[in-house]
Amino acid sequence: MPARTPTTERGAGRPSPSPAVPAPTSGAGPSRLTELRIRGLGAIDDVTLELGSGLTVVTGETGAGKTMVVTGLTLLFGGRADAGRVRADGRAGVEGRLLLPPDSPAWQRAAEAGADADDDGSLILARTVSAEGRSRAFLGGRSVPVGVVAELAEGLLAVHGQTDQLRLSRPAEQRRALDRYAGAQHLALLERYREAYHRWRQLAADLERRRTQARELAQAADVLRHGLKDIGAVAPEPGEDEALDTQSKRLSDADALRAAADEARMALVGDVTGELTGGEVPQDAAAALATAERALAGSDDPALVMLAHDLADAVGVVSDVAGQLAGYVADLDADPGRLAEVLDRRAAITALVRKYAAVGEGLVGVFAWAEDAERRLSELDVSDEALEALTGARDSARVEVDGLGAQISSGRRAAAEGFAAEVGRELAGLAMKSARVSFSIESTPDAPGADGIDEVALLLAPHPGAPPRPVHRGASGGELSRVMLAIEVVFAGADPVPVMVFDEVDAGVGGQAAGEIGRRLARLARDHQVVVVTHLAQVAAFADTHLVVDKSPDTAAGVTATDIRAVDGEDRVRELARMLSGLTDSDTGRAHARELLAVAADARA
Repeated sequence: MPARTPTTERGAGRPSPSPAVPAPTSGAGPSRLTELRIRGLGAIDDVTLELGSGLTVVTGETGAGKTMVVTGLTLLFGGRADAGRVRADGRAGVEGRLLLPPDSPAWQRAAEAGADADDDGSLILARTVSAEGRSRAFLGGRSVPVGVVAELAEGLLAVHGQTDQLRLSRPAEQRRALDRYAGAQHLALLERYREAYHRWRQLAADLERRRTQARELAQAADVLRHGLKDIGAVAPEPGEDEALDTQSKRLSDADALRAAADEARMALVGDVTGELTGGEVPQDAAAALATAERALAGSDDPALVMLAHDLADAVGVVSDVAGQLAGYVADLDADPGRLAEVLDRRAAITALVRKYAAVGEGLVGVFAWAEDAERRLSELDVSDEALEALTGARDSARVEVDGLGAQISSGRRAAAEGFAAEVGRELAGLAMKSARVSFSIESTPDAPGADGIDEVALLLAPHPGAPPRPVHRGASGGELSRVMLAIEVVFAGADPVPVMVFDEVDAGVGGQAAGEIGRRLARLARDHQVVVVTHLAQVAAFADTHLVVDKSPDTAAGVTATDIRAVDGEDRVRELARMLSGLTDSDTGRAHARELLAVAADARA
C-alpha cells in the first residue's frame, strides 16, 4: 500500500496551533514508527518503508544501502546532517509517521512547538538536507529547530550501532546503567543527592567568595545601603509621581480652569448670582429646556407628552452638571505656596527615578531597585555573624551530601551483583557461557561528585583464567555487541524508550550465538518496536517484518538505484537462502531457510 507523503508545510485552512495537547484519535498502545520515507540519501532515490510493531529486520547485499535506513532514522530524529550523504542531483529528505498514546510526553512537547496531529491522529516528522549541508526540521506541519526533534528522540528512540558500542566504554554510562537497574527508589534517592550536592556547592562557593572578596563586597554593600537611605529619605508612595504631575498641572492652570468651568456653568444655568453678567440674565440651556418642556406638557398628544418627559429629564441632567461645575470651582486651589510644595516633592521623586530606575519605568523602577538591593545586601554581608551562619549552613549541607552519598553507594553495591548475574545469564545464551561480568566500585567519600561518591566500571572476563578488565578492553567487537545486547534485554521490561534500532550489532557473530541473538531481539520486540540491520539469516528468521534492500544500476540515469521491499512467503525463503549460501535457488539453501523459519516460529510461540 503506498504511503501518504507527510507534508512539510502547514496546509491552508488548518486551525492555529493550540497550547493544549493535541487529541490523537488512533494513538492507543505503545509508541511506534509506522512509516519511513527516504529520498535522495546515499544510493536511495525515493523509497517508503512500512514498519511493523514488533521486530523488523533489514537485509541485503553488502553495499546495497542497508545502513542508510539507520542513517535516515538518525537524521529524522535530530542527528547530525552530513552533506556527503546527499545525492549530487538534489536534496535529501526523510519523513516519518509516529503513532503515540494520548498520554505520551511527546504530544506535550509537540504542542509547545506548535505541531498539529495528522488526520489519523499520528505525528508527522520530516527533515531535509541540501547538498550544501543546510538542514531543516518539521514537526506536525510546523518548521521547528532541530533541537526540538532531538528532545523528542530522547524519550522515543535509541540507536545502537557498532560505533554506539563506545558508550559502554564510558564510566558515566556504566554508572547510569547500574543506577537504572537499582530501581525507582534508588533513582529518587539519587535525585535528592544531586539537589543536596548542588546546594552544598552553592553555599561553599558563596562562603569562599565572601571570604576572598570581603573588601570589594563591603564596598558594594555600602553603595546599596546609601541608595536605600536615599530612597528612604524621600519615602515615595506607589503612584505618587503620577498624582503629583496631575496636581502640579491643576495648580499651575488654576485661573484658566476656573474661567472655563464658570463659562460652562453659565451656559447651562445662567448667572444665578449676577456677578458675571452685571445682573442681566441671558437665555441659558436650562431655561430653554424648561420652556420647551412646558410648551409640550400641556398637549393631549401622547407623543408630545413623552417628549416633554424626556425634556424634563434633560433639565435635571443640566442642573446636575452645573452643580458639579460649581463644586469644582469652589474646590480649585490656587495657593502658590501649595504649588511650590508639589513642585519640590515632584523634583525629589524625579531625582530618585533618574538615579535608580531605567528609562520609562518611573517609580516602579525605583521600588524594584530597592527590593533587589535588599536581596543583594543579604548576599554581600561579610560580617562575622553572617560568615558564621553561612559556614554552619555549608557544613549541614555537606553532612546531608555525605549521608545520601553513602546510601547511594550501598545501593549500587547491592544492585551490582544482581545486575552482573543477569547480564551473565544472557551472555551464556549468546555463546559466552564462560564469560563473567562484574562491577568495580571505588568510593571516595572525601571527594563527592555530582552523581555520588563512586567510580563505577563494568568488567568482563571473557573466558576462565582471564582477569576481569574494563569491558571495552577485555572484549572483541563481537563480544562487545553481545554484552550490549544482553544489557538491553535485562532492561527491556523497564526501558522507557519504545523504539530501538540495532545496526549490525551481530557483526563478528555466527553459529549458535547468531540464533540466540535473534531470540533476544524477538524478546525485546514484545515490549518495543525493534528495527535491526543484519547480515545473519539466523537473526532475520525471527522478524515480524522482513525488508530487503536491492541495488541495481540505472543505466539511463548513469547512477545506482536502491529499492527496499517487504518480503514474505517464498520471497523471504529465497532471501534467507541467499544470506545462508549466497544462492537464492539452491534447494539445500531453501530447505535450511525453511528450517530456520520453523525454529524461529517455535521459539517465538
